[in-house]
Amino acid sequence: MTPDRRTLIADTAIATLAAEGMRGLTHRAVDRAAGLAEGSTSYYFRTREALIVAALDRMAEQDGTDIGDLGGVPTREGLAALMAGLLRRWLTDGRTRTLARFELTLESTRRPELRARLVEHGTGFVGLAEKLLAAAGADHPRRRAHELTAFVDGLLYHQLVGVGADAFDDAELLAVCRDAIGLVLP
Repeated sequence: MTPDRRTLIADTAIATLAAEGMRGLTHRAVDRAAGLAEGSTSYYFRTREALIVAALDRMAEQDGTDIGDLGGVPTREGLAALMAGLLRRWLTDGRTRTLARFELTLESTRRPELRARLVEHGTGFVGLAEKLLAAAGADHPRRRAHELTAFVDGLLYHQLVGVGADAFDDAELLAVCRDAIGLVLP
């Protein structure tokens, strides 16, 4: 199924951010990359800020789809497998989205309005981690959720940019996730 025009533009903005960084994200660049007539992106998203918000909203939507329905009481092994699966997805099929998110995260240190929007999106994922950890019996689930999401972000960054090590294979990634779960659960 062909995505609607707004979704196509948001997806293309994400890909442009990942490939070209913030400096490369322009309405014209998105038009070209999406194969649209010049002016199409600005018709749907009048300002660069609106285009960035569309990209952020689309990333949150896709992340939510990746996570899916997490019903039931999680076990340590279940949490580690979920975490490893999400990390693998965000390092492979979702790599472009992950790179774009890091690009926006760095930019948010200079743009308070962008930071507020990223915090808004991130709060939902910390809340989800808090619920899962509380159900699994974590002490201080809110604090542990922040620790776990920070670990996920750090591991994603490390694996994406290849700082100091080769990428983990699936078995290593699961082992690392088991270790992380062991740090946040009693």
